[in-house]
Amino acid sequence: MNERIEIFCKGAGDSNIIIMSLIFVLAGAFSTLASQIGAVDATVNLGLSILPHNLLIMGLFTIACFISFAIGISMGTIVALVPIALGIAEKSGNPIALAVGSVVGGAMFGDNHSMISDTTIAATRTQGAELRDKFRMNFKVVLPAAVLTAAILLFSGSAEGVTTAQTGTISIAKVVPYMVVLAAALLGSNVVVGLTLGIVSAAAVGLVDGSLTYVSMMKSMADGMMRMAELVIIALLIGGMVEIIRHNGGIDYLINLIGKRVKSQKGAELGIASLVSAVDVCTANNTIAIVACGPIAKNISDKYGLEPKRVAGIMDMFSCSVQGIIPYGAQLLAASTAAAITPFEIMKYLYYPYLMGVAALMAILFYKKKKTVEPSVELVKEYGNVLV
Repeated sequence: MNERIEIFCKGAGDSNIIIMSLIFVLAGAFSTLASQIGAVDATVNLGLSILPHNLLIMGLFTIACFISFAIGISMGTIVALVPIALGIAEKSGNPIALAVGSVVGGAMFGDNHSMISDTTIAATRTQGAELRDKFRMNFKVVLPAAVLTAAILLFSGSAEGVTTAQTGTISIAKVVPYMVVLAAALLGSNVVVGLTLGIVSAAAVGLVDGSLTYVSMMKSMADGMMRMAELVIIALLIGGMVEIIRHNGGIDYLINLIGKRVKSQKGAELGIASLVSAVDVCTANNTIAIVACGPIAKNISDKYGLEPKRVAGIMDMFSCSVQGIIPYGAQLLAASTAAAITPFEIMKYLYYPYLMGVAALMAILFYKKKKTVEPSVELVKEYGNVLV
């Protein structure tokens, strides 16, 4: 038993698990602090101020994409925008489910792409990929899905009876903390550094405008950290369990099991996609699905020589696609409860999650890896006879 506990603790204390947990804690502190100073409301108001009145449903999707990308939380986007979507649907004569579905689809866009989304953090950390590399790869794949969704929504809604959009006060200063985190990530800064800068900037804005005191600032950060406690504990438990499974040959067994059906890199990617999708269906949580499948996906990736950014992107895209359409997922449950309709009514209007899954599948089936020069040839060219 002592030996098994040591093995468990070794897995739970893996540097990737600890760093990921630290990032989760900082992300929780940042999101709660930003919400406390009114940054979420300011971001929503900024989005609504540029909402085209004659393109309401498409505009809702676009604004949901923008907000979820900025704040990195699909649930926060849904909670903030669904009430607005209900008002727009009522005034414009559009189906409520259509308006709500456009918000949920946009929320899943940011859940998949945001630099501070927990799914992005988990996917990149478990695969050892860079945030910006994974973002670029993902964006190229799902951009057609987002554009096609916008086109469908453009012809799906009407604007009868709506001439203006009701927005609140727009404060650019309160959007700055999100811009700081986004800029740091795009510039390749360490995620811990980026989130720390975001926390500092949010605290500075709050203290200057009086929305925070030193006491309320610390309390907000503590509340945000505690909100992530469950996810951190799950990450530690999964890390320990995976190490025990690996020690007892379970990882090798799974790789060999998949390997019997996999004959190529394309097959390995399809296997990873199927695995993370199945786990998300069972857990109804895309972050947990990624954390659980990450170590196995990493082993498969190493065996078949897959690119870390592609594996991270595949896990994130498929888990977010599935999470966005399961009727018992937190996103659809929250949206349906706020709109007083059933999740099944919304499901037929979830164009983006469906198209994201199709785009991700096509990216695997039709991907052609660029040809690379053998390292030995490169060395010969550079060093000549030294290699000999």
